[in-house]
Amino acid sequence: MMGGMRILRTPDERFADLPDFPHAPRYADVPDQEGGTLRMAYVEAGPPDGPVVVCLHGEPSWSFLYRHVIGVLADAGLRVVAPDLVGFGRSDKPAAIGDHSYARHIEWTRALLFDALDLRGVTFVGQDWGGLIGLRLAVAHPERFARFVAANTGLPTGDFPMPETWLRFREAVRTSPAFDVARGVQSGCRTTLDPAVRAAYDAPFPDESFKAGPRAMPGLVPADPGDPQAQPNRDAWDLLRAWDKPFLVAFGDSDPITGPMAPLFRDLVPGAAGVRHPTIEGAGHFLQEDDGERLGREIARFVQETP
Repeated sequence: MMGGMRILRTPDERFADLPDFPHAPRYADVPDQEGGTLRMAYVEAGPPDGPVVVCLHGEPSWSFLYRHVIGVLADAGLRVVAPDLVGFGRSDKPAAIGDHSYARHIEWTRALLFDALDLRGVTFVGQDWGGLIGLRLAVAHPERFARFVAANTGLPTGDFPMPETWLRFREAVRTSPAFDVARGVQSGCRTTLDPAVRAAYDAPFPDESFKAGPRAMPGLVPADPGDPQAQPNRDAWDLLRAWDKPFLVAFGDSDPITGPMAPLFRDLVPGAAGVRHPTIEGAGHFLQEDDGERLGREIARFVQETP
């Protein structure tokens, strides 16, 4: 195909029987950065005029991950917006691994939240890649943000070695002929996922050709100091060290990958001082699965306590 990227779109019927996720998908177009457009999906819940909470997932999940968080936040009077990253969930899926870059994911997400949806006063919840993207947006567009919630995430610069478990994961995603997405989510949970929940994590990907996004992401984490996004992340840390808006650190107690980041955020971000930072007990990397309602209550409390 001349020019532009080849785009795959998951058929709607793949999403027919999602447990506990009644939200109708909404869509907006964003520039694909090659002269075309991509359709991004998101769900909304809660009062349209409530304070906005954006919940952004990471690898290899989608907005479905936040289903138990969304209900708690909506009941607390908050307007929840939960997007699907490009290549994930119901969003369009560029077919080549090379179509994906850290910088592009930042820009695609920015275009959705700020150009298409014009969100302001955002409380941003970022887990896994949701934080790697959201923290970069927060320091680049602080005027759009009211608060930030870092949940099992980080902002790696490649200056410190990544955990061995993560390096093994990166290598497996790169080399395995089939990427079992539901198994990947299960491996990051302490609870055992119901078969219908596992099916919902597989739903976006009818076959291996749809998985360029999940295949690409581990290789895009800045894991050595020369990575193209290592310096931009160092610069972002310089800005985070001056970030004085309320900053909540809500990590599970059982995440070997991102666990060490929690004290860094608490100690280095000025907005984290004086905030009650919860530890979500019995929660692995996907704390939204292991105790999403608790996470939702902590986020709602944080918004209420930091007007």
